[in-house]
Amino acid sequence: DIQKQIKYKSCNMDDSTEAYLCINDPNGNRAVHCSESHAHLEEEKFRRKLKYFFMNPCDKYKARGRKPWKLILQIVKIAVVTIQLVSFGLSNQMVVQFKEENLMAFRHLFLKSFRDSSTDTYSIYTQHDVYTHIAFTVKQFLMLPSITVGNHQYEKEGDVYTPLTICQQFYRNGSISPANETFDIDAQVDEGDCLQIYPVPPFSPLTTNPLNFTLHFERLLTVTVNFTLKAINLETVEYHELPDCYVFDIMITFDNKAHSGRITIDLDNDVHIYECRDWSVTDASPRNMYMLVLFDVIVILILMLSLLLCARSVKAGVHLQFEYTEFFSIHHGKHVSFSDRMEFINGWYILIIVSDVLTISGSLLKIIIQLKAVASYDLCSILLGTGTMLVWIGVLRYMGYFKKYNILIITLRAALPNVIRFTCCAAMIYLGYCFCGWIVLGPYHTKFRTLNVVSESLFSLINGDDMFATFKNMQHKSDVVWLFSRLYLYTFVSLFIYMVLSLFITLITDTYDTIKHQQLDGEPVSDLQAFIMQCKDPPESGRFNANENSGAGCLMCCCSSRSANHT
Repeated sequence: DIQKQIKYKSCNMDDSTEAYLCINDPNGNRAVHCSESHAHLEEEKFRRKLKYFFMNPCDKYKARGRKPWKLILQIVKIAVVTIQLVSFGLSNQMVVQFKEENLMAFRHLFLKSFRDSSTDTYSIYTQHDVYTHIAFTVKQFLMLPSITVGNHQYEKEGDVYTPLTICQQFYRNGSISPANETFDIDAQVDEGDCLQIYPVPPFSPLTTNPLNFTLHFERLLTVTVNFTLKAINLETVEYHELPDCYVFDIMITFDNKAHSGRITIDLDNDVHIYECRDWSVTDASPRNMYMLVLFDVIVILILMLSLLLCARSVKAGVHLQFEYTEFFSIHHGKHVSFSDRMEFINGWYILIIVSDVLTISGSLLKIIIQLKAVASYDLCSILLGTGTMLVWIGVLRYMGYFKKYNILIITLRAALPNVIRFTCCAAMIYLGYCFCGWIVLGPYHTKFRTLNVVSESLFSLINGDDMFATFKNMQHKSDVVWLFSRLYLYTFVSLFIYMVLSLFITLITDTYDTIKHQQLDGEPVSDLQAFIMQCKDPPESGRFNANENSGAGCLMCCCSSRSANHT
């Protein structure tokens, strides 16, 4: 049993400094092995460390035999997150359908002579019509239990039903004389005394005129009719889920702010969803709801594990970035470029972290919704939808391990800065056309009435949608404006379709050609990749083991041995 002492010893040989690896035994014999320089060994060791960091999961498995847990976890996460989203989407679909159908039912019940096609144009034009429509709404409200085909009921506060409330808003004082072209208006808005009408069993319309108040049409701004109804969504019983109780806060608005002779009428409602207090349904139990909550908890745990693993990988990348920067500064005297430093920050991990945070937040909100504490379906949909979208986009990371797919991903990444700069320049021209079209064509074309509508119309024109209708629907009331509209539309279409879009596509195709030639010629795209490519060790060489600390496996020994007596 020979005890060996291993150490590095420096000596001069042919005026050059070499590192010797000396092995001593108890008898004083010493074998001296010649190796590469210590600095070169450290560089090779660091090069292998970098190469291992940038390997794909399959190569890492070949190099160290470590199973790709992050890859497996991401596959599992995609499956469970998609199942969760589909489950929530189906449940949300029933909720949305129930709310929309109730809104349409309320419009037919409480708006006189309402038609489905008249949603945006439902208006009245005489004072008599205003009183008649308000009286019709009151009558329908009082007769609701006997006329509705749904399960709508009045809201109760104790033993009393909540009332229907009629209120009006008007200018405090005003004297208007269009014939004399004079007016005197106090812009302060007052709200008169509101009229409350309580439903009393047996539910029937009032025999007297309920509108025992006067509407000041000269100063009238709005008349609002408010009441609250309740209903239960029984559709969920088919899916062995407990029905939800709904509260509809309904508001009917008679809008006379323009004083143009036309009063528009709109009915809208705010919906609140609660868990019913007392229920009894055969073959239905809260078990399904609790199973969904348990599944959401499992999804959250998987997402948290994914978040921790990705955060750890990002931290390791940042640490290795500082190590690489210091190594190049000391050994090569070079400054590492910003693009090379960013190679260590894996954007896919950042994307996964963002998606995990969004999906965790959406899952927590989904649990709260299922427990009937809140009804923020829209916010939950945004969180879960965006999170799931980013999860599926993250699949591109694994597609990039295949050469033919990777060139597409690299092209998108390389072209992105130029695309952003080009888009900013094109946006200046686009905004100029938006403002010009809004102020000039707005009074004569429905597609240019607001800035938002103008932007949507111009974007549609860029894509070639509804182009003929945009030209045709321009009102020919002013020859100057009509001629200007032709010049405006022709120049916009020509500029953006034939020039801007063509340049946009050229930016991407040029980047694609550049990347393709670089890959065919084998040219390294960065100093970092050139440095790593000098390591020729394949993943299965066994030199990437975690216990490979000294890099002794790379020693090229030239054995010069000798014997000497220990004195």
